[in-house]
Amino acid sequence: QVQVVESGGGLVQPGGSLRLSCVASGFIFSKYAMNWYRQAPGKERELVASITTTGGSTNYGRFTISRDNAKNTVYLQMNNLKPEDTAVYYCNARGSEYIYWGQGTQVTVSS
Repeated sequence: QVQVVESGGGLVQPGGSLRLSCVASGFIFSKYAMNWYRQAPGKERELVASITTTGGSTNYGRFTISRDNAKNTVYLQMNNLKPEDTAVYYCNARGSEYIYWGQGTQVTVSS
């Protein structure tokens, strides 16, 4: 059974940091590119960061993605958070045939 489970979200003050985790199971994690997306209320889902099977990553500004294939886990380090970063953050596994999504974790940036 495929599972993609995000964690680490919560309430943080502006300027703070959070590290999100995504643990995957039920498929060969190392063969999947991993991505983090986010969706704010009333907005479309958008890509935040990507990492390839070999660890090549594309980061967007204050966010850094990394993966640990031994733990079937991908991380998103978010620094200097702003209120506009408030959203549900989703983990996505993209393979040659299949795409898997997690249920998301809420991140709220507010004072």
